[in-house]
Amino acid sequence: MQLISDRPAHAIKDIFGRDKALIGMIHCPAFPGAPRYKGQPLAEIYDACLRDAEALIANGMHGLVIENHGDIPFLKPEDITCETAAFMAVATDRIKRAFGVPVGVNVLANAPIPAIAIAAAGGAEFIRVNEWANAYIANEGFIEGRAGEALRFRARLRQDGIRIFADSHVKHGAHAIVADRSVAELTRDLAFFDADGVIATGQRTGDAANPEEIRTIRDATHMPLLVGSGVNEANIGPILSLTNGVIVASSLKEGGVWWNPVDPARVRSFVAAAAPHLES
Repeated sequence: MQLISDRPAHAIKDIFGRDKALIGMIHCPAFPGAPRYKGQPLAEIYDACLRDAEALIANGMHGLVIENHGDIPFLKPEDITCETAAFMAVATDRIKRAFGVPVGVNVLANAPIPAIAIAAAGGAEFIRVNEWANAYIANEGFIEGRAGEALRFRARLRQDGIRIFADSHVKHGAHAIVADRSVAELTRDLAFFDADGVIATGQRTGDAANPEEIRTIRDATHMPLLVGSGVNEANIGPILSLTNGVIVASSLKEGGVWWNPVDPARVRSFVAAAAPHLES
């Protein structure tokens, strides 16, 4: 493995106090300003987020990621306006105060600067960024990595403790435009641009990551590795044998559908299946 950055390689241990972490996803309902928002009071949106958080944490998950997945169709980063950050900061703060577990923020699509602001305001420990370096063609169009801008913004806020977890070969897109660089090289670019952890995914929300691609990403970098889509009770053992943890969403929802509430029974069953594989 080629070392390409002097960043430390223990972000999971630092944040979660353990070598392998189970992280649940809070898919926030649509916020005001998004097409799917139906005019309900904001308290209903925050309460839905808190209920999902409680179902995840009370049944054994180690942390959470808060994401504006209800805001479909997503905007490009430069078009995301201030209300999204404001609403997500409130949701993050309420969840952090209620449960006290490690929390991350993901602002779709690919908006690390609002995510850092939300994390700083809400007390989150990390952000997820789908494209940290390079560029790709996504559902939203041409998306560029914004590592340089985001790290300078983090420095201005004096929030260097907020860690960056970045996807490699991110879902819902075609990468590197001319496809002349390998997944291993794209992964090394994340380390070179000072990410703290790398995330492997499938092709779209709910799709499992390819085991061979997980191995390729793991072998390309010294950073801790998570799998961020398609994780379920059946594959959690093999995935944890290759990684430092998982971010889980759809398989823990009622009916296994991302827009439904979290199902506590599914969480308990998932955590039980993961438990034998959580020791390094």
